Amino acid sequence: MLALTARALYTPLARVDRPLVLIEGETILRLESQAQSDLPVQARTVDFGDCILAPGFVDIHIHGAAGIDLMQADGTGLKKIEKFLAAHGVTSYCPTTVTAPVDTTLRVLERLAGRMESREDASEPGAQPIGIHLEGPFLSHSRRGVHPRKDLLSPAISTFDRFWEAARGHISLLTIAPELEGALELIVEARKRGVVVSLGHSDADLEQTRAAVAVGARHATHTFNAMRPLDHRAPGILGEVLSNPLLTADLIADGIHVHPAIVRLFLEAKGAERAVLITDALAAAGMPDGRYWLGELEIEVKEGRCLHQGTLAGSVLTLDRALRNIMNFAQWTLERSLPAATLNPARVVGLESKGSIQAGAGADLVALSPAGEVLSTMTKGMFVQ
Repeated sequence: MLALTARALYTPLARVDRPLVLIEGETILRLESQAQSDLPVQARTVDFGDCILAPGFVDIHIHGAAGIDLMQADGTGLKKIEKFLAAHGVTSYCPTTVTAPVDTTLRVLERLAGRMESREDASEPGAQPIGIHLEGPFLSHSRRGVHPRKDLLSPAISTFDRFWEAARGHISLLTIAPELEGALELIVEARKRGVVVSLGHSDADLEQTRAAVAVGARHATHTFNAMRPLDHRAPGILGEVLSNPLLTADLIADGIHVHPAIVRLFLEAKGAERAVLITDALAAAGMPDGRYWLGELEIEVKEGRCLHQGTLAGSVLTLDRALRNIMNFAQWTLERSLPAATLNPARVVGLESKGSIQAGAGADLVALSPAGEVLSTMTKGMFVQ
């Protein structure tokens, strides 16, 4: 048995001062205050002193890191990405595809499904894949970003069936442009299979967006980016995303994709309960400036900007940096900011226990400084070295 102590703990919805977290194997047994419980004699204690304990971070949109592209990664490459993520506080993630030829996407989905199914026997601590995020090919041509135009497809249940079979049911999140012909039918079918539908890479107007929400869309992908701009007379997709309490929404808070003032506007609009932080990170995350791959696209990285033929293409952001950025941009406290990196993204994909510290949940935790710096990460009851 392992016992963790610290100055404070955020569940993240509640604060526990001088907490005592008891862990057996991969599972949290109890969470109590040291003032209310004696330390078990048989427990090995790790005291984090003045640190704050929090749930491990959850990144539901990431394309790669540490020089490795998820579309090309083998088992060794995925382990390298997962070790990098854990070093930045991420204990759960959704490997994310980019639009590619169908046969390529099918091979990638099969490989990622294999990785997810092998995690039961994993002995190395690192971030755990919790579901695949299918970003594309059902995206708007006019808001495609860098997704290859030639590989974009109209939404069709028959095409999604092929992806679903290749992924062996491990698709958790689907980004789709709701204005496309066939999109509403696919949203309905995806929801029947338990897939969370996210609106993104879209030129939808307000009515088209509302129609998608009416049939089950519940999230928005990298809000503001690859979306019809907000207009005060024709609010479009952003008007619905920012104002509808049924929708959670995510954001790339690197100060490049979205101006800090707009990050603050987004956080105030969605609130601490519905705002989600993502990285949209590429293979270049954690690497020096240079050229890297995003699927079949060559990306140039210079001074923190990832560009393909002059268009922003993902980021080099880490989730711990995103957390500290919103604390700075919006003057939010660490306690108020934490749900956006933990509980909220976990709830998006229906895995609330992945983003919270509670009895019976997996032992995925992070020790933070009061400024949000990662000092130690635990995944499945093991510390990441």
